Amino acid sequence: MIPKRTGLVVWVNDLRAARNLERIGNIHFISKRLKYVVLYINERDLRKTISYLERLPFVTKVERSYRSEIVHMNFSQKA
Repeated sequence: MIPKRTGLVVWVNDLRAARNLERIGNIHFISKRLKYVVLYINERDLRKTISYLERLPFVTKVERSYRSEIVHMNFSQKA
């Protein structure tokens, strides 16, 4: 069974320290200009991981992705 995954946007002060987020989840993208990391984690560990990330000294803000809650994802047809 494949576990459900969810995305997090983690805003950071230091991009070198942001590379350490690899041990928490899968890094999908790192923005050097805006200093954020898109990170995918297991959905069952969401609350625990967010509280852990917010305590890290190089993290300024953590935002949850709401993409999984969007119902209509078919953009090829006109509504």
